[in-house]
Amino acid sequence: MRIGIIGSGDVAQSLSAGLLAAGHSVMLGTRDQKKKPLLAWNKSLPKPVEIGSTTQAAAFGELAILAVAWHAAEDVLTLVRPELAGKVVIDVTNPLIYNDDESPSLSIGHTISGGEIVQQSLSDSHVVKTLNYISHANMVNPQYKQGLPIMFVCGNNDSAKRQVRDLLEDLGWEDMINIGTIEKSRLLEPLSLLWIEYGATRSTWNHAFAVLED
Repeated sequence: MRIGIIGSGDVAQSLSAGLLAAGHSVMLGTRDQKKKPLLAWNKSLPKPVEIGSTTQAAAFGELAILAVAWHAAEDVLTLVRPELAGKVVIDVTNPLIYNDDESPSLSIGHTISGGEIVQQSLSDSHVVKTLNYISHANMVNPQYKQGLPIMFVCGNNDSAKRQVRDLLEDLGWEDMINIGTIEKSRLLEPLSLLWIEYGATRSTWNHAFAVLED
């Protein structure tokens, strides 16, 4: 499958490498296509990804992944909306703002979520929220000695969620749960804050959530 990743940071790079290894074709979309660290990373891959503009990546993908900082999302979504019409879009963003002490908080919540805003902005696309509460380093082939990590998925279109589930399987996920419509992003985005607080308290960023059943 051709996958366009809108963004070029750590999350975009980790997902690109995992998707390439799973046999997919990938294009990263970024405003600065000649950024030296990005080019050096791409050169280090066994097979390099294509690099283009955000609109080129959106047009390239049969499916797209939104992996930009929240403060940039509104402008980016305006640019790529036409190219994403009719497509499945995986939203891995969190609407975070950083306080004076550099601790994060959500800029919105309870009555609306970032996932819902992305779906409203991309009204002709099928937005699926997932992969927003784990380190980019563990988004691909997550392995934990203490148990099997869980990945929640939500969105309005069941077919789109099945497609995303298949893609998560390609990335090495085994335990995935569909928790409902895109409004359930109101649950997943605060979960990212809990993930951050745990990491800050325990001085680790390799943790994940699991659900234990008797």
